[in-house]
Amino acid sequence: MSVYIQRETRVCEALAEAFARLMPQLSPRLGAPAPEVLERIVFSPCSALFTARIGERIAGVLTLVWYDAPSGRKAWIEDVAVDAALRGRGAGEALVRAALGHAVQIGAERVMLTSSPRREAARALYRKVGFKEAETSVFVCKTDKE
Repeated sequence: MSVYIQRETRVCEALAEAFARLMPQLSPRLGAPAPEVLERIVFSPCSALFTARIGERIAGVLTLVWYDAPSGRKAWIEDVAVDAALRGRGAGEALVRAALGHAVQIGAERVMLTSSPRREAARALYRKVGFKEAETSVFVCKTDKE
C-alpha cells in the first residue's frame, strides 16, 4: 500500500484521533492536543500540518512552522510522529520531503529540526534526506509554571 501525504486544511475526528494515538508514541509525557490547538495550527498563516495516510488510516503527522528574521526566512519541522505499527513503509520520509518541498515554496532559506540521540531511526532518516547536524546547541527556557 502506498503512502499519501496531505496538508490538512480542517480539523476532523480522524485527525484528533491520530494525534491522540501518535503524540504519546513521540513522548510518553505528551497527550492529544485540544481541537482548538489543532485549529490554530491548521489555520495559521505560518504553519502547515501534514499527514501521511496508508489506506484510510493516518499513519503519521508532521508540523512545519516558519518565521521571518533579519537573517532570512527560517522553518522548523516539529512533532514528527509515525505510528510504530506502520513504520518502515516510507511515511516518515514522505512527510519530511513534503515539508521540505513546502519550505521551498514559502521561501525558507533553511529548515531546522531537533531530534533526540536515542531516536536513531529518525536521525538516520533526517540524514538520508539531506539534514546535517549543526555545530550549535539548542538552549531551552521553559516559560510555563511546571
